Amino acid sequence: MSIISSTSHSASSTQTLSQRLTAAIVTSILGASLVYFAGFSHIEAVHNAAHDTRHSAAFPCH
Repeated sequence: MSIISSTSHSASSTQTLSQRLTAAIVTSILGASLVYFAGFSHIEAVHNAAHDTRHSAAFPCH
């Protein structure tokens, strides 16, 4: 027979404001870099893939 603990810890951990802000900034920089790379890439396949993705998401791109 097992004893059930009266205290339970939630699965989600709490993050400080500075950790959330750092994650948001890093994610924004990464996202902007990817969009810039795909949008101005001279590699036709990369540019066309980004273009087709924008159209499939109903996002006007031109």
